[in-house]
Amino acid sequence: MEKFRKVFGPGKPVIGMVHLGALPGAPLYDAEMGPEGLVEAARSDLQALQAAGFDAVMFGNENDRPYEFNVDPASTATMAYVIGRLRGEITLPFGVNVLWDPISTVALAAATGAAFVREIFTGTYASDMGPWSPDAGKAMRYRDRLGRRDLAMLYNVSAEFADSLDRRALPDRARSAVFSSIPDAVLVSGQITGEAAELSDLEAVKKVLPDTPVLANTGVKHDTVADVLAVADGCIVGSALKQDGDTWKPVDPARAADFMDRARKARGV
Repeated sequence: MEKFRKVFGPGKPVIGMVHLGALPGAPLYDAEMGPEGLVEAARSDLQALQAAGFDAVMFGNENDRPYEFNVDPASTATMAYVIGRLRGEITLPFGVNVLWDPISTVALAAATGAAFVREIFTGTYASDMGPWSPDAGKAMRYRDRLGRRDLAMLYNVSAEFADSLDRRALPDRARSAVFSSIPDAVLVSGQITGEAAELSDLEAVKKVLPDTPVLANTGVKHDTVADVLAVADGCIVGSALKQDGDTWKPVDPARAADFMDRARKARGV
């Protein structure tokens, strides 16, 4: 937990998502908007999250549907460009996630100075993108080769858009991942982006991992954040902060501020 606390401090962090627009090479990329449009949209979301008082932010490429296991280098390079353009404006700890490519995620973190990463590092899955078998050992060794032993690794142990081929119960898989792969935190997700993890799953994973931070990774909403933070050690939130609660729309400053007001009350701050 030492590295987790070094990044996020005491208490239960609430991490807000900056969902970048579709990147070059992705089917939904808007060539007319171009990289500069990506920068401006990300800047607007970043400013809204920081003004609302989030504890950290994370940059992700959720709009690069359909997702890839070996991400186009143009996507990673453009994410680095956008974050680099905003680097002087980021006042919070920030993380990155290049869906669904652990190596590209670690590379992006090294290039931008991110404090943490989120990814699927362990397990074997049947997914919308085909068979999915990440390699935690390769990702961790790559992190070390890039000189980023300080990088906090947040392991999502219940992949979205997929079903685990490992038939062990989720708490057993989470406990095994901590023993074998040394994550700095474990994340529990719903079935797809914006869909909540079952509270019972959070409770079960936390019960077997009392000394490891366990965070809710998807689907936390204004009316559930208090219940989630009563169980979990923090949460990551994106869709609930958007205009009309729509994952693909910009962050709504009023919704973001209201969410953090509720989170602070839930944490007793």
